[in-house]
Amino acid sequence: MSTTTLYCKEGGSDKIYQASLKPHDGGWTVTFAFGRRGSTLSTGTKTPQPLPEEPARRIYEKLIQSKLAKGYTVGEDATPYVDSGKTVTSIRPQLLNPVTRDDIEPLLRNDDIAMQEKFDGRRLLLRKQDGTVSGINRRGIECGFPETIRNAAFALPGNFLLDGEAVGDILHVFDLLEVDAEDLRPLPYRSRIIRMMNLLAQSQQSVIRCVRTELGESPKRRAFTRLLRNLAEGVVFKDLAAPYTAGRPASGGDQLKCKFVESASVIVQSVNAKRSVAIVVRHGERLVSAGNVTIPANQPVPPDGSVVEIRYLYAMPSGALFQPVYLGVRDDIDAKECTRDQLKFRREEVAA
Repeated sequence: MSTTTLYCKEGGSDKIYQASLKPHDGGWTVTFAFGRRGSTLSTGTKTPQPLPEEPARRIYEKLIQSKLAKGYTVGEDATPYVDSGKTVTSIRPQLLNPVTRDDIEPLLRNDDIAMQEKFDGRRLLLRKQDGTVSGINRRGIECGFPETIRNAAFALPGNFLLDGEAVGDILHVFDLLEVDAEDLRPLPYRSRIIRMMNLLAQSQQSVIRCVRTELGESPKRRAFTRLLRNLAEGVVFKDLAAPYTAGRPASGGDQLKCKFVESASVIVQSVNAKRSVAIVVRHGERLVSAGNVTIPANQPVPPDGSVVEIRYLYAMPSGALFQPVYLGVRDDIDAKECTRDQLKFRREEVAA
């Protein structure tokens, strides 16, 4: 296998591009990963089907030359990315409904509800089975992930299926769904989290980490205040007696998220001048404007039709996002999920 890591750092730009040529299914494939240095990278392939080695190598070398022509330079190898392909699995994660800060007081008082930090990364289910490790995204599709996480998984005993959030080269794990041939989903969360902690304690690796769990009213309140002060993404509340249920309930649920900042998944409608894109959301059968957002210099401009994540202060009556900040492409979210219902409006605008 050949891997080349390229960097581009000028002004406020600090990005990484990694290309790999590797054997696969009797042929050769060219895969790539890109994004901000230190972030969880987006991945893809230049060869949908394996090719003979020589044509695949030409594609690989042409890809590297095209990046060098754009100002990238070859640097020290970064963390290689494992390409898990695009296989659709039968595994679906549990998805959470949101609550506001006005709703959390009963959750903080209830000793049967645990609280954890909500991380700002990408959902990643990590499966180790019969000597192979694969990553699965929130849509149930195998996806790329850092090789550091793969190596850490090999350091853990047996087969397993973990659920967590990947932030850079670290996987923050909050659930354990399977161990060897045992399905843990029907067990209460308090049992699953103990099994998860015991599994991760069996190796010296530090890449796959347990998410800290707060129990009891006073620890939850102290942690909530600390995370709010430290500008964390938010918190998650989990019923300790509940099983793991795939999908998102119509309302409520055994697991709820409270975000300290607003973010939304939107669709790129068109690319504007000066590194800006027009964004839209679905409203029934129509696409309605959510305004425009500037793409930072250290990130590539996403093409039309891409699903991207935007952080914002609130949505205005027109639906445009106020003070939008571009976070990156979301290849794990379908465009049909980019609805107007996810937007948060100021109270006076909702009342109007």
